[in-house]
Amino acid sequence: MDPLLDQLPTAYWTVPYRGSRFPGSPSVMARPGLAMGANCQLFAYEVLRHFGFAPPALRSSELWADTEATVRVAVAQPLDLLLFNAGDDAYGAHVGLWVDEGRVLHLCAEAGRPAVWEMTEFAARPRYQVLIGIKRVMA
Repeated sequence: MDPLLDQLPTAYWTVPYRGSRFPGSPSVMARPGLAMGANCQLFAYEVLRHFGFAPPALRSSELWADTEATVRVAVAQPLDLLLFNAGDDAYGAHVGLWVDEGRVLHLCAEAGRPAVWEMTEFAARPRYQVLIGIKRVMA
């Protein structure tokens, strides 16, 4: 691992992927947090909260369009949000967090749990092959 990932509580590494637990969903409104599982966005936002950020509870396309709480950046820094999809549309995009050196932490539907992938692993999968862009949550 590395210093950033080592700071995540052990419980974060066992969060199950649950597509129905997305920001703003009834199940998340009733039981916030990661204990009941999460989708990629909810997981990324909870990791950011752990590190002291206050990301808005936005879906992928809303996140990409947002200019109040986030900003688009060309070069990723640790804990920036990356959006991936099969095409260049942010609707339904997969969200992960930049760790370093081309590695991204994400709640992986394929594995059913959090994973750290190289950028090449995203590019090799049709549903993640397009990096839509990078968003930074402003302090």
